[in-house]
Parts: sequence; C-alpha cells; structure tokens
Amino acid sequence: MSKLFKKRNFNFPFMKMRVAGYVFSLILLIIGITALCVRGLNYGIDFQGGVLVEVSSDKPFDMQEMRGRLSFLKDFTIQSAGETGNMILIQCQPREGETGATVVNQIKSELGNAYKYERVEVIGPTIGEELKFKSLLASILALVAISVYIWFRFEWPFAIGCMLSLAHDLVIIVGMFALLGWDFNMVVVAGILSLAGYDCNDTIVTYDRVRENMRKFRHDSIDNILNRSINETLSRTILTSLTTLFVVLVLLFVGGESLQGFSRAMVWGTILGTYSSIFIAVPLLRYFDIRTINNEE
Repeated sequence: MSKLFKKRNFNFPFMKMRVAGYVFSLILLIIGITALCVRGLNYGIDFQGGVLVEVSSDKPFDMQEMRGRLSFLKDFTIQSAGETGNMILIQCQPREGETGATVVNQIKSELGNAYKYERVEVIGPTIGEELKFKSLLASILALVAISVYIWFRFEWPFAIGCMLSLAHDLVIIVGMFALLGWDFNMVVVAGILSLAGYDCNDTIVTYDRVRENMRKFRHDSIDNILNRSINETLSRTILTSLTTLFVVLVLLFVGGESLQGFSRAMVWGTILGTYSSIFIAVPLLRYFDIRTINNEE
C-alpha cells in the first residue's frame, strides 16, 4: 500500500499535449457558453424570488396526489427531498396582487396540520435581482483580487495565466449548470467562490516550482522548465485533488438537498481545476518572456 503513495518521478510531455488541451478546453467553453445563451440558468428561489416551503411527513408522500392538491399554485414545482420520500420541497411564484405570506397560508390551509412545515422562505423579485448582481460582482472581485495577489507574489504574466485559468473553470462550471438544468442558487455561488481559492492554491504551487526551476536551469528551454515543474508537483497535485474530491463526494451523496448545488460545483470544479492548472495555467506562461522577468528579481 505504501508503494501506491510513494513519490514518483513523472516525465509526461505536457507541453507537447498543450494543443490538445487547448482544443478540449475550447470545446467545453463553446458548449458552456452556448448552454448559457440558449437554455440559461435554472435560478433558484434566491435569485428569481418566490416562495419555498419544505414539508415533512411521517410516511412517504404520494407525489401525484400532492401535485393535484397544489395545482392552484402559479409556476409551482415539487421535489422529493427526503431519503425515504417523507419530505418535499414546494416552490412557486405569487400571483399578481398576492404576497408571499398569502401563498404560504394557502399551502398550509390546503395541506392542513397533518404535516410539519420545516422551512418557509419568501423572497421578493427585487431582492432576487440584487442577489444576481452581487453574486456576479463577488465573482469578478474574487478573480481580480486573486490576480493582483499573484501579480505581487510572482509577476504579471503569472497573474494573467492564473486569471484566465480561473475564468475558464468558472465559465465551464456555470455552463454545466445551465446545460443540465441544475438549480443555481446562493449555495452554488458559495461553492464557485470556494473553487476559485482552491484552484488558485493549486496553481500557485506549480508556479512556485516554475520560478525555482528558472533559477536552477537557466540555460534550459522554457518548455522543458515548464514541463519539469508540472511533473515535479504532479504527485502533490493529484493527492490534494483526490483528498478534496473524496470529501465533496461524501457531501454530494449524504449532504442532503440543501448541499446538492454546492457539492456538484465542488466535485466538477475540483476535477476541472486540476486539469486547468496543468493544461491551461502553466502552458500559457510559454507565451510570455518569463525568463527576463525572473532574471530581473
């Protein structure tokens, strides 16, 4: 077993595979952007406003019966949330002239006291639009802040490489939510912002090795230095990604409905972030004169 986790000296030709990586990333970006433009995001109640009621029962719900009883609601959806089918999430929009509190009272009046109302949320459309703007602003500020930090920590080419890599990951993840129709809410935004920090950390480790190797192998080619740096940190990258992936997979399967969006973003983001740090963030450095910058320090 110990041999499995033993540090290995990899020598994969990542720089020769960079074009294949660019093509693969371009395909993913086209699919993601197309899904966003054509299908759009399936915004949760956080963003589009409305009423959300979580109802539990001592026995499993008959979903067809519940849809029939609540058919008077506008734009309503009912989802099973309990592992044994004894919990449902009711989401709907108030009609013109109705308030969220009125709709909640209508639901309770129809279902009666035989059920427990675990959670009730009412969010107006104005608040939803404000949350959309703030979420977008938070994502942009996160990218800018991370890029500024790397600019000071390394130099501007490294900041550009990291920012493009992060933007690549975020666009594809958001596009995946649009393509698959998954709910996009504030929990997902929290997952995406967490991913930005995680991906940045993974990239910085490899960037640091690039800078070390620039000093150690001054007369070697840029491609060889970048390739050596990726291979030398590959064991650490894989082990870190796997340990993170194990945790978020547990959250995905046993974390419940409320953590589904966060878990999905983290699972796919962890995989995509590992890929982009190897095939996007580091290969982009070869298009800058980083040898001159490194020698000026």
